[in-house]
Amino acid sequence: MSRIISTESPGKIRSQHRRTIAEALRRLSQKSQLDAEAKDLAALIVFCLHGIAETVDQAINAWEKRDYYMKAERFREKWRWLEPMTDQLSAIIYTDRWEELPVTLAGLMPYFADVRIKRMTRKPSVWQGAYERLMQEDGIP
Repeated sequence: MSRIISTESPGKIRSQHRRTIAEALRRLSQKSQLDAEAKDLAALIVFCLHGIAETVDQAINAWEKRDYYMKAERFREKWRWLEPMTDQLSAIIYTDRWEELPVTLAGLMPYFADVRIKRMTRKPSVWQGAYERLMQEDGIP
């Protein structure tokens, strides 16, 4: 039997989510009004933030298994902003407080400023229907 090697490491997945969020933030910053696409992009950001949180937990657990507690704690500290920002953005979406969206997105931008975007690579099919999926996931009709 041969070894199975996963090419989808937590770091690679985290980078993909960060790129998707950076592109969504760029698209949202170019919008002049709230429309269905803006809601889908905001929901996509929530999904990606959850995905990043999963990879952070995986990395921390792996380091703690190897007794790299200091490294795990530094990494945890680096990503401490993730949960509060995810909760804040989710609350805006679930409670229809869309007027607060620009301020929250502006607060997210510094965390993704290092992601360089020369051209948009994510297709609209990535975010289409994300708002509906997010609302259904929470049990809201």
